[in-house]
Amino acid sequence: MKINILTLFPEMFEPVIGGSILGRAKKKGILDVNLINIRDFSQDKHKKADDYPFGGGAGMVMLADPVFRAMEAIAAKGKKALYMSPRGRIIDHDRIKKLSEEEEIIILCGHYEGIDERIIEYWNMEEVSIGDYVLTGGELPAMVLIDSVARLIPDVLAGEESAQEESVYSGLLEYPQYTKPREYRGMMVPEVLFNGNHKLIALWKFEKSLELTKERRPDLFEKYLREHGELSKEELKILKKVESTVEKV
Repeated sequence: MKINILTLFPEMFEPVIGGSILGRAKKKGILDVNLINIRDFSQDKHKKADDYPFGGGAGMVMLADPVFRAMEAIAAKGKKALYMSPRGRIIDHDRIKKLSEEEEIIILCGHYEGIDERIIEYWNMEEVSIGDYVLTGGELPAMVLIDSVARLIPDVLAGEESAQEESVYSGLLEYPQYTKPREYRGMMVPEVLFNGNHKLIALWKFEKSLELTKERRPDLFEKYLREHGELSKEELKILKKVESTVEKV
């Protein structure tokens, strides 16, 4: 996948896309990240990329011309273009999965008080948010989006980091994880994880995922109750137990 990032601060991305899993994916040629400095396309001698908003108001607005020129330089017409914006629809797993299937995407990082609306309209940009809060710019949200999309691209994650197990019980929060030592400061790892019975271990993980989801994200739990796929008899029994336990609280 090729990811084009239009930003006023390309240096912010280097540590993220150059290290860890994303860095490995770049070296393997799975990810092609193209950082584009919007200021490079400003025709102002001072490389100005913003100005005061028409109609008044606080702050500055990113100019249309530098962004248009940057988009034209990467032949953006007709390609999937995203604008990181707090007024966008909050991204979820389904949309991230669809993005991971694209061959090329463009991400525009806004700054200041926003961007000239004509940029969004002309380039048919989809506005994307990572939550109901406001940051100083679109760079950090873009990093979150890139990381979440990249890990769903085949071969990006190594075997021990595979997302396959995380999607077994899609829609639930992840179960608790443990590693060595077996006992630490009087705290023990659950015995079920040592019995070698993979079926019992899987059922334990399922139950813990249900419990955590109900406790911390009741909205996801209710959605799972409505939309879960076919479950085994053992899984259905666990689901009913967790549901009834919660109802008594």
